[in-house]
Amino acid sequence: MTVEGTVAAAEDGVPAKGHKVSEPGARPEPPADCGRCPRLVAYRHENRRRFPDFFNGAVPSFGDEDARLLIVGLAPGLKGANRTGRPFTGDAAGSVLYPALLALGLACGHYDENGHDDLRLTGVMITNALRCVPPANKPTAAEIRRCNPYLRARIASLSRLGVILALGRIAHDAVLRALGVRLAAHPFAHGTTHVLGRYRLVDSYHCSRYNMNTGRLSEEAFRAVLARARALAFPANGG
Repeated sequence: MTVEGTVAAAEDGVPAKGHKVSEPGARPEPPADCGRCPRLVAYRHENRRRFPDFFNGAVPSFGDEDARLLIVGLAPGLKGANRTGRPFTGDAAGSVLYPALLALGLACGHYDENGHDDLRLTGVMITNALRCVPPANKPTAAEIRRCNPYLRARIASLSRLGVILALGRIAHDAVLRALGVRLAAHPFAHGTTHVLGRYRLVDSYHCSRYNMNTGRLSEEAFRAVLARARALAFPANGG
């Protein structure tokens, strides 16, 4: 299903389309020691004591700076991206996502759950709505909003970007806020494509262990949505 819409004034004070991204802090990647969210900073310090060998910082985006497809997840996992320093690396979701990217020709090399690999993404970048790991994997709405300028700047930095794949409702809503689109006009729905000006926003359930174990999502269903996003991002390749 495809839903068309127009870019309107945003909620929560987020600038609408056409905003400048030269505002203070408007850069695609936060510093590793980002201090915007006190609860997340405290949790980071706790994890540095508990897991001194982990990355334990704001996890940067990973992929191709010429990306036509941007994949947006929720947040780093404690023993996944927070450990390895790379999105979706080291957790169950990454074991679904990266093999799917390789199978669809959107990556090359091999994937290792510890990040010790030669994996390269082709025309794709991966990021998260929240860059720092939240306690119990549950970010607050305020934390997602504070991190939104980085997502907005990351989207704006990708000059060839045409398609965004949102993994889950929180990522979907974060993308809408970053683009200055009213949330009520485009509710999250798995498998739906939203037309947002120059961008196409494709929705998928998150490829998390929970969603896989409960049957909400299967690897086949996830690959079908990813293939749809690929076809939209690379139409000359015939999908």
